[in-house]
Amino acid sequence: MDAPQALTSLPVRALLLGERIDTRGLERDDTIATNPLTLRIGQDGIAFLFRYGVAVFAGLSAIEEDDVVRSLAPRINDPAATPETDQAQILVKAGGEDQVDPSGAIVLREASPERLQIVANVLSKSLILSHYETRIADAFDQIEPLAARLQQSGRTGSQAKRLLQQIGGVLLTQHRMVGRVEMQEKPDVLWDHPELERLYARLEDEYELAERGLALERKLALINDTVGAVLDLIQDQRSLRLEWYIIGLIVIEILLTLGDMALRLGK
Repeated sequence: MDAPQALTSLPVRALLLGERIDTRGLERDDTIATNPLTLRIGQDGIAFLFRYGVAVFAGLSAIEEDDVVRSLAPRINDPAATPETDQAQILVKAGGEDQVDPSGAIVLREASPERLQIVANVLSKSLILSHYETRIADAFDQIEPLAARLQQSGRTGSQAKRLLQQIGGVLLTQHRMVGRVEMQEKPDVLWDHPELERLYARLEDEYELAERGLALERKLALINDTVGAVLDLIQDQRSLRLEWYIIGLIVIEILLTLGDMALRLGK
């Protein structure tokens, strides 16, 4: 009978610190990788710093995490008042198979930096998706009453400008997802370690990255269409008001002319 395999537990935590982390110049002697910037922390900990604002910590204590976050503060653009977080539990089973067990824990055959980098990549993207999902849900909450007002009265109301400003911020999500996060791109580590493709595919499926990304794209497209319709309606309303102003000025001018003619005839 085979001896039971030893299990080692390793906590992993992701934090969305802000819109962007400037990682330039942070490389040092114990740098493991540069994309994302991967640093050895203490004896067993590793920090993964993603330029799109997420830091992922594997095997760090709470004190070590706080020290790293404080050191990054000057390099965080538009820092979050309260960082959003996500976490996972890694079980290291020597000689086992890389997989996700029914409890949701991530089982790795070894806690190599390459495997941890794949976990960090997936966890960071999942956290970013959660952040964007919340923002877009808030935008939809604002769109619903606007649509109801349009249906009832054909007018956008006094909140249209503020709504368009809010939606404009949400539309930046599309740029950030494509330009910064590269949601559909696989991690660079797979170029050097193609044998880890299966691990990435399993984690991508577990966190539903592709499905959630497509759902966000559809919602962004709907927001784009809604914004276009609102802008067209506002423009039409302004054009109509301008036409009425012109007609009003013409009527006033005619009345003044008639009044002047009447005064002359009276004399």
